[in-house]
Amino acid sequence: MKKKFKLTKKVFSFPYILFLILFVIVPLVLILVNAFLDSDKNLTLNNFKTFFSSPASSIVLGNSLLVGVITTVLCLVIGYPVAYILSKMSSGKILVLLYVLPMFINFLIRTLATKAIFIALNVELGMGTVLFGMVYNYLPFMIMPLHTTISGIDKSYIEAAQDLGADKVTVFLKTTLPLSVSGILSGVTMVFIPTISTFAISQLLSNGKIFLFGDSIQLSFEQNLYGVGSIMSLVMLAFVLVSNFVMNKFNRNNDAVRRSLW
Repeated sequence: MKKKFKLTKKVFSFPYILFLILFVIVPLVLILVNAFLDSDKNLTLNNFKTFFSSPASSIVLGNSLLVGVITTVLCLVIGYPVAYILSKMSSGKILVLLYVLPMFINFLIRTLATKAIFIALNVELGMGTVLFGMVYNYLPFMIMPLHTTISGIDKSYIEAAQDLGADKVTVFLKTTLPLSVSGILSGVTMVFIPTISTFAISQLLSNGKIFLFGDSIQLSFEQNLYGVGSIMSLVMLAFVLVSNFVMNKFNRNNDAVRRSLW
């Protein structure tokens, strides 16, 4: 007898599984295969030799990591005070949406608008404008997890610290900041990873003066260098996986320390 079809929770996961297979797994497999093929579709390791023996590739990768670190630090320095202040306000949940609204606009449109403002103000395009564009585009990714984490901190911890005689600075350093580390790690991950792999922002806001790793990958595919572009994509994927692993491990260690303290 044929089994009757039942509408269970598992059924709703099928479209998502199909989406992952078609748009995540299959592209990754194609990139992995292309990394070992030359222009004539023959197996080769020359793509690896071309990439790893090129000083330009190392320089571009180093510049991308540097821009990623600086952007992440700036977003954290700006985002944490904003998230902290908004978490203390009764209308904070509404006001935080003001930082999210620009995300509903395509990042290319936002970047082109930012470039137009710089040109109107006669600001020279270069590394400074690129960093501004990076912070502008990725700051909401830092504010949102920080605001959620700080807002979710149990106020009894803060009240207990105050009852024990701690001043506001001590309460923040010894209570609020340690309890918000998970939000900091989430924000750092959400800003650093897309920053090191982004493209177009650096090109548009520097008039082609700043060339980052994402731009290099795009250029390789545009020039039909699929093998080299695939190698670069795999290198970037490795950095993403390593970054996630380090952040997750640090977050687990922090949770263990926090549980032991409380």
